[in-house]
Amino acid sequence: MGSFARKEHQFLTELGLAPRNPGSFACGAWGGSGPVVTSTNPTNNQARFPHTIRSVIAEVVEASAREYEEGMRACYDAAKTWMAIPAPKRGEIVRQIGDALRAKLHHLGRLVSLEMGKILPEGIGEVQEIIDMCDYAVGLSRQLNGSIIPSERWNACIALERCSNYSVDHYCND
Repeated sequence: MGSFARKEHQFLTELGLAPRNPGSFACGAWGGSGPVVTSTNPTNNQARFPHTIRSVIAEVVEASAREYEEGMRACYDAAKTWMAIPAPKRGEIVRQIGDALRAKLHHLGRLVSLEMGKILPEGIGEVQEIIDMCDYAVGLSRQLNGSIIPSERWNACIALERCSNYSVDHYCND
């Protein structure tokens, strides 16, 4: 692939990317045996300049239909596990994700810039928005929101309604 050979694009390797990348992650492993998608630099506009050579950034091997279904089942199972983790602990995990993104902010911003044809400050800004959302979510993890329905009896069970596809959760402080 052309981009990896260019000195100014060595950051792709530092991000863990290769000329061909698996595009599916499920059950703790990367995979992909479906169609291959080629990511190109859109600044080489072939519609306006038909004789230019497109700048290939990398290729991504998509999930097959079977891999997609396995991944969706894994997401469903992971969601149930995630919901069982106390909110402050989930917040800590999201904080760590934000910190990992923050550590690679400029490289990720360069990737967005290269792949989307944006100027570098906009590419960095796109990644910064995700980091800011992580920071916001960490703050929310310390709040107990939803309808709290107290029991008629002191020190008895209460119901806390929260947005969930599974159920209304009941908490006891016995």
